[in-house]
Amino acid sequence: MLARAAAGDELAFARLVAAHHADMRRVAYVICHDVGMAEDACQQAWQISVTKLSGIREPARVRSWLVAVAANEARKIAQRQRRRNVIEARVRPLSDSRIDESHVIDQADLARALARLNPDDRMLIALRYYADLDSTQIAGLRGRSASGTRARLARILDRLRKELEDV
Repeated sequence: MLARAAAGDELAFARLVAAHHADMRRVAYVICHDVGMAEDACQQAWQISVTKLSGIREPARVRSWLVAVAANEARKIAQRQRRRNVIEARVRPLSDSRIDESHVIDQADLARALARLNPDDRMLIALRYYADLDSTQIAGLRGRSASGTRARLARILDRLRKELEDV
């Protein structure tokens, strides 16, 4: 499918988009904290990828490559925007006895802590925990060492833990 999409087959490219767009959008959203900016990042990522698909030598890595392109575009957009986004909370009816208020509060605290990270750090968190890439894959995509990537992720997670403990 990748070779056909790289050769200009629109159906193959549409299948590629269907298979990977949701992962790309999820990671971009974590980085941008804005649905519109995440979609913009994905659109830019698809524009970049359409010209570079033929250069992918390992078809098994197409997902991680596409997610990394989207993450990078989201990081660029977030750095350009430098604006604070409002975190929206979903409100359920009071009659719903299954609501766990502490979970909702924990989610909001985590979202606020992630929003305070710089876009590069959010990109690493998004690639690791939202795209489910391991440190070796992330390091390869970013041109860094796996051990350096693990160390940076550990520092970011320590910072998040401390911040969440202070809440």
